[in-house]
Amino acid sequence: MTTLYDIEARAMNGTAVSLSQYRGKALLIVNTASACGFTPQFGGLEALHEAYGTKGLAVLGFPCNQFGSQDPGSNEEIAQFCQLNYGVSFPMMAKIDVNGRKADPLYQWLTAEAPGILGSKAIKWNFTKFLVGKDGKVIKRYAPTDKPEDMVKDIEAALAA
Repeated sequence: MTTLYDIEARAMNGTAVSLSQYRGKALLIVNTASACGFTPQFGGLEALHEAYGTKGLAVLGFPCNQFGSQDPGSNEEIAQFCQLNYGVSFPMMAKIDVNGRKADPLYQWLTAEAPGILGSKAIKWNFTKFLVGKDGKVIKRYAPTDKPEDMVKDIEAALAA
């Protein structure tokens, strides 16, 4: 059976990033977009990274262009946008698909571990968030409308576990 720590992501520059390096940390994994109504959530995600990064939380952003073509830029353009507009300093990974035949293995795993409403495995929109515990198990799936600041209690509980 695949675990989170068996999966590799790709950094913006294309290098492999083994998710096993996050063993023992809580993770907040988010599919992002640069031109979405929820894009201002980058600010809240960065605030969580700043407040809890030294306490064991890792925020990981995964740009996706599958919803309304709201992230058409290159990985470099996306990274620059996030840094310039929101001061993003948490890891942003290379652009991926989160749904369909070409869905990234991480998102295949996340959606199997934490299906959405009525058991749907599909990601409905940008800024769907997954909180993963220090044990590598998904604690909760959050809707795009759930603001990062509203996750503080769950994050603190995950870090205390």
